[in-house]
Amino acid sequence: MIEKKQSFQQFYNVGDRSLSQNPEVLPLTGKSRWSKLSKFSPVSRETFRKLSLNGQAPQPERMGVRCTFYDNQELHKWLADPAKYQAQKKK
Repeated sequence: MIEKKQSFQQFYNVGDRSLSQNPEVLPLTGKSRWSKLSKFSPVSRETFRKLSLNGQAPQPERMGVRCTFYDNQELHKWLADPAKYQAQKKK
């Protein structure tokens, strides 16, 4: 008996899917890390960090030393018009 090997795509039926059928989107609410945000950002990570420090991009929220999140609602506001965005002052 000869066994026919199937590829991962054939076995799981993922070969026919395209990005247009299942696009990746940034959720409207919640928090996102840079790894999720980077796909949508028109600037690099370092430029985004500098803009955040100057109040021209959403402010980071720290959850420990190595865990930084950004508010998705603020990210959507910034992505809609990066040139005119002003970060809200934290109380």
